[in-house]
Amino acid sequence: MQVLQKTQTIVRYQKPNGEASYGMVENGEILQLSSSFTDIVNNDLKFDGVKVNYSDVKILEPVVPSKIVNFGWTYAEHAKETGGTANLKEPFLFLKPTSSMIPDQGDIILPSSDLTKQVELEGEVAIIIGRRAKNVKEEEAMDYVFGCTIFNDVTARDLTKKDPQFTRGKGFDTFGPLGPCIVTGLDPTNLRIVTKLNGKVVQDGNTSQMSLSIPFLISWISQVMTLEPGDVLATGSPSGSCPMKSGDTVVVEVEQIGKLCNYVK
Repeated sequence: MQVLQKTQTIVRYQKPNGEASYGMVENGEILQLSSSFTDIVNNDLKFDGVKVNYSDVKILEPVVPSKIVNFGWTYAEHAKETGGTANLKEPFLFLKPTSSMIPDQGDIILPSSDLTKQVELEGEVAIIIGRRAKNVKEEEAMDYVFGCTIFNDVTARDLTKKDPQFTRGKGFDTFGPLGPCIVTGLDPTNLRIVTKLNGKVVQDGNTSQMSLSIPFLISWISQVMTLEPGDVLATGSPSGSCPMKSGDTVVVEVEQIGKLCNYVK
C-alpha cells in the first residue's frame, strides 16, 4: 500500500475577478496556484507568484465532484439512534446531488415545514478520490485517495424514516456542506470528529470507531461504480445527530483538518 506523503492543505477559493482558483495554505496565507485539480493530484504544483490572506477571500467547496457517495450506519451507535442496523457487513448506501453542496461559512436553508419538520446535523470525515478507481483491491484502496475533508450530512430525519430510500431526505439544496480544505497525507482511519451546535458539543467520535474500514468502503463502492478524481466519499457519522433550527450555528471540527462552519436559516 502506498505510504501517504507530506501533509499539504489545499483550498479552492474565489479570486477578485470571480474566477475560482486552487491554492496551498501556509501560515494563514494562500499561495495561489495556476494548477488544475488534475495537476494538483499529480503533485504538479504551479505557483503563480500571488499570495493572499486566507481571511480576505471567499472559500469555496474544495472540489467539483461528479458525485457525492454516502455510507450510512458505519458507526454502530449512530445506526441505533436513527433506527438503523448496527454492525452491518455492507454499508447502507445513498448518493447526494452535487446541488446540495455549500462551502464553509455557507447557509443551510431549511425547507418549508410543509416538507419536513426535523432537519438534523451529521458531522463526518469525507475522502476525496484522486485517481479513477474501478474494482479496487482493499489493500490498494488508499492509493486512490487524494486527501480528506469535512462533511455535514444534513438530513431531514422525518423523511428518511418514512421514505423507502433516502434521496429526498438527504437531497435538498444546501444539505451538503463540504470543506473548508483538503488535507493530504493524513491517515483517515484515526481522526477525531467533534460537532458543536451553538457552541455545545453534540457529537464526539473517531473514525477508528467505524464498524467498516475506509479501505473496505473504497474497495466495496468501486465494485459498484467507477470513482472519478474529485469524487466525495462521506464515510458516515458518529452518534449525536440532533435537530437544527433557524438561527443555529453548526461547526464540525476534525483534527488535523480544521473546522467546517455553517449557519442555519
